[in-house]
Amino acid sequence: MKVLRLREGRERSLLRRHPWIFDSAVARGGADAGETVRVESHDGRFLAWAAFSPASRMRARAWSFEEGDRIEPPFFRQRLADAVAMRARLKVPSDGVRLVHGESDGLPGFVVDRYGDTLVAQFLSAGAERWKKVLADALLEVTGLSRLYERSDANARGLEGLPEATGWLRGDGPTEVVVTENEWKFGLDVATGHKTGFYLDQRDSRARFAQWVRRLGSQRVLNCYCYTGGFTVAALAGGAGEVTSIDSSGPAIERARANVALNGFDAGKAEFLDADVNASLRKFIEAGRTFDAIVLDPPKLAPTVAHAEKAARAYKDINRLGLKLLAPGGVLFTYSCSGGISADLFHKIVASAGTDANVDGYIADRLGAAPDHPMTLAFPEGEYLKGLVVIRK
Repeated sequence: MKVLRLREGRERSLLRRHPWIFDSAVARGGADAGETVRVESHDGRFLAWAAFSPASRMRARAWSFEEGDRIEPPFFRQRLADAVAMRARLKVPSDGVRLVHGESDGLPGFVVDRYGDTLVAQFLSAGAERWKKVLADALLEVTGLSRLYERSDANARGLEGLPEATGWLRGDGPTEVVVTENEWKFGLDVATGHKTGFYLDQRDSRARFAQWVRRLGSQRVLNCYCYTGGFTVAALAGGAGEVTSIDSSGPAIERARANVALNGFDAGKAEFLDADVNASLRKFIEAGRTFDAIVLDPPKLAPTVAHAEKAARAYKDINRLGLKLLAPGGVLFTYSCSGGISADLFHKIVASAGTDANVDGYIADRLGAAPDHPMTLAFPEGEYLKGLVVIRK
């Protein structure tokens, strides 16, 4: 077994069972991409079994902190069985479920979503790539399913020195599926949709948004970065009289229209704009429009802390515009899915946006990813999605 020896004092995170080992922590040692290495402290004490990644600054990711473990096919089958069993206990109100959430499930760089009878997997690390066949076979075994589509086309693959890879790994057939969530239906394409096809992490937030729209009697709703219309459907289900939805992707807009129709809502209540969100909000302000409920769910702007400053300016600007458009007593659901923006920093950004907009509000709730996208005590970086529910004074 190849050994990765750390510099003195760099073992602290591993002793806390945090799975990441950066290149700056390594004193010596190496291996092939994805190969299992024994990670030791500077004085030779065992710390972890990890997958080596020679192309990445994240030089290794820990599979296990137990010296007696063997990183072999039965190890991966058990990890997958544990992850799937945990989701079964959650009783998620949908047949669209995150079954494996990377590091949080002890499988760094491996993500799996289930959409009905179709599994979609992302192999985002050198270790997951090396064990791809084993993981694919074990996944079908523990779920009892036969269709597995690969969506290894995220930017993280490039950081690991891996090319993009997409297509059927097991089984075949149509990539268009329909999932049921909170009694609503959403159509998606696992081959072309964002991430693995849909934003399952916002499932609970969509349900809460419908509840708030109903509670406040919100009639004029604005859904920014609407993608395929999840929050649009939620607003209509909550009784909204008119919903304006904006996205810069034409195909996403068409899918959103289809999802409104799929749920039997009046198409006349849903306006869709294929446009830039910031420019549209400025036009609304100039026109004197206001909204009773607004969703701001922009794409990831700060993948790491190094991008936080630039992203903070963008988040502040969009929230400033949104707060200006929010009617007194209205509700704002605002989010950041950027790992480089902490929940505390996001709160400060929204507060600063309120100051610039000359708007104050009550924070009625704090939001995060649905529970099938967990973070753990040892891996707080799992808390990538954070949101605030703000009621304008």
